[in-house]
Amino acid sequence: MKKTNILAVLMGTLLLLPSWGRAQNPRYDIISYGAVSDGKTNNAAAINRAIAAAAGAGGGTVVVPPGDFMSGPITLLSNVTLYLESGSMIRGSTQLEDYYVPPAGADAAKAAVSTTPSAREPAGLITATDAKNVAITGHGTIEGSATTFMQTDRVLDLKYAVTDGGDWDPHLVRQGEDFLSTKLGPQDGPFVPILPRPGRMVQFIRCVNATITGVKLQNSPNYTVAVTDSRNVDIIGIKINSFASDRRAPNDDGIDLIHSRLVHIADSDIETGDDNIALFGSEEVTVTNCTLSSHDSSIRIGYDGGEIRNSVFSNLVIHNSTRGINVNVRAGGVIENLEFNNIVIRTELHTGYWWGKGEPIHISALPQPGTEKPGVIRNLRFSNILADGEAGILIYGTKESVIRDIQFDHVKLNVRSGPMTEYVGGNFDLRGDVPRELSIFKHDIPGLFCQYADGLKLSNFEVVWEDNLPDYFSHGIECENFKNLEIDGFAGRQAQVQSNNSAISLSNGSGVTIRNSVAAEGTQTFLTETGITGSVVLMDNDLSRAKVAINPAKADLTQSGNIMPTGKAPE
Repeated sequence: MKKTNILAVLMGTLLLLPSWGRAQNPRYDIISYGAVSDGKTNNAAAINRAIAAAAGAGGGTVVVPPGDFMSGPITLLSNVTLYLESGSMIRGSTQLEDYYVPPAGADAAKAAVSTTPSAREPAGLITATDAKNVAITGHGTIEGSATTFMQTDRVLDLKYAVTDGGDWDPHLVRQGEDFLSTKLGPQDGPFVPILPRPGRMVQFIRCVNATITGVKLQNSPNYTVAVTDSRNVDIIGIKINSFASDRRAPNDDGIDLIHSRLVHIADSDIETGDDNIALFGSEEVTVTNCTLSSHDSSIRIGYDGGEIRNSVFSNLVIHNSTRGINVNVRAGGVIENLEFNNIVIRTELHTGYWWGKGEPIHISALPQPGTEKPGVIRNLRFSNILADGEAGILIYGTKESVIRDIQFDHVKLNVRSGPMTEYVGGNFDLRGDVPRELSIFKHDIPGLFCQYADGLKLSNFEVVWEDNLPDYFSHGIECENFKNLEIDGFAGRQAQVQSNNSAISLSNGSGVTIRNSVAAEGTQTFLTETGITGSVVLMDNDLSRAKVAINPAKADLTQSGNIMPTGKAPE
């Protein structure tokens, strides 16, 4: 009997193993390709050599070991993972000229004719274009060197708004000339950028199967992560921190999704000056288990056209943001079929040139001048929301773009004042390519305001007002120019106990049902209505704590099972 060749058997077994069982992912240490960890040498060429070697071999992992590796633009290629070990840092160059790299493809010849860098746009720090199966992973840090490209001794202020092309009229805001005045002390930013500045710090352009996990990204001089025209993208377990602690960089959005599909963002902590997560024309997006904080909008959806649909935002904590959730259209496009659930929101007013005035939720549809087909917002669901803010919820549609089929279910709103309430509060902020008279203007603040909405449904909606609020806080719910309003399980009252405001104020609408609702202690008038047509139904409401149930008293209403202020149900 022949002796078995053990080595041959083992080799044959290895060949039979599935691909995931073999060592097929070689590592390419950037130091082996000439990188120097001194914080000042431009290592872009060395890192790109390592990436090219990995891609040329069919794929692999490019390793950034512990150390401080300064770099200009890095190009990530297909089937390559850029792995940052613990203690490693890729630091963006502080020299703007380092970001002017020759473009690839058809634009290369055109750029070669140019004699000055300014004829081209500066690149970002890490870019993957037309790539597949790319990843940035590990536990290291990507540093954008943003302060180099900012005037940190100058912020966008009232002077900018009035004389340098700003987008509101100080004469229309509640505070007049004192709005954003230096009387308030140091502004909350944003800093004035030095232009041009480096491009988006990390970006995937027309990529398929892209991943970012584990790493920290900080101090970006532009968008931190941008995903454009890509699909199957996972961004999981990362931390984004603007200026480390000073969130005053403009346009340093955390994650921007631009015309992309099948994107998943999870388990991440994002703190920026500008928007935390912004969607521009993207579909099939999930955002879950994240903490967010911004001087602008924590979640921004829509604005300049495109289609955004079929996406879910869940299990989120939004804290110390100027605006919590912002859904808006201006230049056409469709936003539809979005769910927001299990979210805790805390907003606060800021003094700087940031969009938002403390609204936990903002939904608006205003056509840009010259827009042929106004944008559409429809089918949004908000459920299990705890909101604490220095303003109310705003739903602002227009004749040209009526907001349709919005539902709130189990939403509790607590309204409070703060240190900036007197100086910047009491205004609606609708900025973004609208006439100046609609940008920021004086308006009383109800718990929820809506106009030009069709099919608004409020289920188990509660408004609680803290003490010592300014007089500009008004009704619990205020709706005007609406259709098909359903309120089921509302609890609340007007903001000021001694005021002429109402728990619910309705005007110029049609089709109203209010049932299973409770007038809170201190309610003056539960329902005030003017100019309402169609059916108005009040059913099974407890209005016993209100001084006045309905104003005018002889309103043409259908009532059933209500407990009136006398304590008796009507026959």
